[in-house]
Amino acid sequence: MGLLVSRVLRCRDSSLLEPQPEAIAGASYIPGSRKRKRNSLEELATSSNVHGPQNQGMYPHQVLNYIYWKRVKISSNDAYQNLFLDGHDSDIKIRALGRTWCLHKVFLCQSGYFANILKGTWRESHHGVINLIIKNEDIDTRSLHFVFGALYTDSDLSITPLEVPQGLAAACLLRVDRVIQQCEGIMKETINRNTVCSYYLAAETYRLKAVKTRCFEWLLCNLMVHPSVALYKEVDLKLMYVLALSSDLLVMQKEIDVYTTLKIWMFLYLNPCWNGTMKQLLQHANNWLSTHMAYVDNISFLESEEGLIFQPVFKKLRFQHIICDLTSTTILEQDRLIPMAWLSPIYKQQWLTLLRTQEYGVIGPQVINEQELEECTMRCGTMIPKDGRYTWKWSVGRLGFPLRVTFTRQCVILRQRCQRCDGSACHNHIRNVIFRITLVCFDSNKRVTFRKTTGYKILTFEYKEEQIVMKLDSDVLTFPMCIFCNFLFVNLGNAENK
Repeated sequence: MGLLVSRVLRCRDSSLLEPQPEAIAGASYIPGSRKRKRNSLEELATSSNVHGPQNQGMYPHQVLNYIYWKRVKISSNDAYQNLFLDGHDSDIKIRALGRTWCLHKVFLCQSGYFANILKGTWRESHHGVINLIIKNEDIDTRSLHFVFGALYTDSDLSITPLEVPQGLAAACLLRVDRVIQQCEGIMKETINRNTVCSYYLAAETYRLKAVKTRCFEWLLCNLMVHPSVALYKEVDLKLMYVLALSSDLLVMQKEIDVYTTLKIWMFLYLNPCWNGTMKQLLQHANNWLSTHMAYVDNISFLESEEGLIFQPVFKKLRFQHIICDLTSTTILEQDRLIPMAWLSPIYKQQWLTLLRTQEYGVIGPQVINEQELEECTMRCGTMIPKDGRYTWKWSVGRLGFPLRVTFTRQCVILRQRCQRCDGSACHNHIRNVIFRITLVCFDSNKRVTFRKTTGYKILTFEYKEEQIVMKLDSDVLTFPMCIFCNFLFVNLGNAENK
């Protein structure tokens, strides 16, 4: 084997033109061109000596293709063990992060990074050492070793899901496309609560759009449905901001529960060493906040020096759907987490909206504007534990109307309920509501196995009217399942209702 490698490496001493970095970096893997490339290699292979007279007119990319053809033959045996791990016949050393690798220029040329470096030293090298200064803290010796090793084999080397972000970082630095693709494939298949946040950050950093989208969708589905102390500790400020903003966030119960989720997440962010269960978490967060605010007068926690960084996230709460409920409003007042300067305008706006609704008999929204709905709908949801008929209602205050939800294995039904009231709006029994119903089933690994949605629709109700809003195929439903709803009961044409 050493003889074969030496023969391949002697190409750098030939009188042929100096190889171009583009050819070096891209000689190994060009999508869609394998068949054409194999034919050209077979032609070159008919000559046993690349230096022979018949090959003196070969172009640099042909020489590199010939080298790669030889590399395939080597790697198909034991190049990884003898050349990479044992360092036999090494002609270059790479030093980085306190470690040295004895490698081979022929294999390093598959890396776009090293192809450019070796361009100037391919013909003559005054020394065989390259010192790499690694500034990316995500890259360690283990990830570098993984990427270097991948250059010596045509099979994917094993890597654990938790190591993939570091492997991806190293592959992107060294510009090894095959390893990048391997990492992307692993990430798509192994998203869970232990990997989702690190995958999301890596995908955002290295522009893996499909992976980033899958991670975000996983978080939208699981953040509140399957809460976890470990997961909440991993969600950073920027990520929580976009999650709290989204109308696609699957909310368990009501908007006040989004507030509670943000409160316990903030507690863990400020107390990363806290260890306990989800059942203990809320009580500990409330005790911590109460103790902290006992020494603070006249301002809320978010106005304090410690709380300022959380303001953008909490501003994305839909307070108009929280203050319509007395119990929820009391929680806000007691926590003193939210600045009163945020809440006072909302109290005023909601009161004026209520007066207009009663005075003019407003029937509700009449136009769907999904951009506005993204920030304004009431988000709510519940768990359906097993097959059966379930009926419930979500409190929407005086701005909405009593709406009862019924779930069966065949359909989802909305019904306007009767209520006692004194306002003139009660005499107008025709009301509009914008709604979206979403059903989701999960497997034991918290992955979505079934999802169905109505999309946003406008429904007009008459007094006590009942309407089927979603028909279901009982054969595809599994339990437990979750049902999530987005509602809008007021017209967003008035600025005060936004």
